[in-house]
Amino acid sequence: MHYAQTLALLGDIEAELKALEFWSEVRPSEAAMASTAPFCCDLMPIEHWLQFIFLPRMHQLIEMGQPLPTKIAIAPMGEHVWAGLASHKALIALLNDLDVLLNEPS
Repeated sequence: MHYAQTLALLGDIEAELKALEFWSEVRPSEAAMASTAPFCCDLMPIEHWLQFIFLPRMHQLIEMGQPLPTKIAIAPMGEHVWAGLASHKALIALLNDLDVLLNEPS
């Protein structure tokens, strides 16, 4: 498992979300949190999905010593949502680094 490297990237992603002022103190509604659409894209922006669903779930998997996802592709969604925004390149690069790391065999 790539726990240490994954934790470092999760921390970097959180820091970049905060730097971009995407970090929210307001939790999405229960309906949004229950969305079954990929990235909950029908009811929340991707930055909320990262903060309130993805990051906590990844931390939970690591804390419990559970297997991490091995087929992951978050960066393409970030590229789609933030297309053409130079200010978001670092966040997309971090998401890509995480995708690459988790898609590698352990």
